[in-house]
Amino acid sequence: MYQNKQAVKLILEDGSVFQGYAFGSKREVSGEVVFNTGMIGYPESLTDPSYRGQILIFTYPLIGNYGVPGYEKKDGLLKYFESDKIQVQGLVVTNCSENYSHWNAKKSLAQWMKEYDIPGIYGIDTRELTKKIRKKGTMLGKIVYDKEKIEFEDSNQRNLASEVSVKKPIIYKKGKRRVLVVDCGVKNNIIRSFLKRNITVIRVPWNYNFLEEKVDGIILSNGPGDPKKCRETIELVKKAFLKNIPILGICLGSQILGLAAGANTYKLKYGHRSQNQPCMEVGTNRCYITSQNHSYAIDSDTLPKDWREWFYNNNDKTNEGIIHISKPFFGVQFHPESSPGPDDAEFIFDIFLRAIR
Repeated sequence: MYQNKQAVKLILEDGSVFQGYAFGSKREVSGEVVFNTGMIGYPESLTDPSYRGQILIFTYPLIGNYGVPGYEKKDGLLKYFESDKIQVQGLVVTNCSENYSHWNAKKSLAQWMKEYDIPGIYGIDTRELTKKIRKKGTMLGKIVYDKEKIEFEDSNQRNLASEVSVKKPIIYKKGKRRVLVVDCGVKNNIIRSFLKRNITVIRVPWNYNFLEEKVDGIILSNGPGDPKKCRETIELVKKAFLKNIPILGICLGSQILGLAAGANTYKLKYGHRSQNQPCMEVGTNRCYITSQNHSYAIDSDTLPKDWREWFYNNNDKTNEGIIHISKPFFGVQFHPESSPGPDDAEFIFDIFLRAIR
């Protein structure tokens, strides 16, 4: 158990107050309060750009017990993280372990959070908090100390993808085949998944005009926030359809793909954030256990006639994938690259690579 006992509060927009203790950086923040039910993988989750603007609750009762790895790189990417920094606004846990034990650990979770000026609060009944969000839906919240100066802020009103995207193209050289990744907040393991398959990756900003690039396929990456804020990306994808080049959308990228096709998206009550979401492939009895992190979904009923639902969530029946009936365009709402979570869905990358041959 972390020994610091400095009082701090999590206040929700409905007036609920959860009293706890501070760890990490001492700073007041505001954001959308969401929960993740995963038991492991906090270094990967905290660096996932899809959490931009959010205060994250880990429902697993003990966080930090295996510490945080170092900053070793491979192929120009950090080996153990999903981006170059912690992306969440703040962190809420029941217990934060001050002592850690792991062969690869270099520092504690609290030390790491201080390094990136990220506040945390522990001693919270995360079960009660999660049940409230499940019942009422995702709410805005703020981590405050005594004077409560900070106001509630809805980060979904911003174009969050533009905040986490690279500012200029980056090339990761491998084999002769080349795929272009439209970076709306791409996780490092998506890039790693292609590099290990000997594919050169060209990573470009979210609004980069990629239409004249000579590549074998296009990846629309995961990322944070409302997909409808990515207007430039949506318009570029509409034009890319005319080229018949294979396109794979992942998470936010799948939503962008759906919007470009003419479908609609909507905000889920409390989203899907875990490593055990069951997804059914339409027309089969095959269920895949998947890693997920998203607030929005495609409305399957609005898909045009030349598109169909590919996967659906077996818990709430929401859309988990779309596919064109005759052209090489498809998207998945879950994360085939996992990190953290199971790799059941990694075959999606191989399907995509077969389409570009």
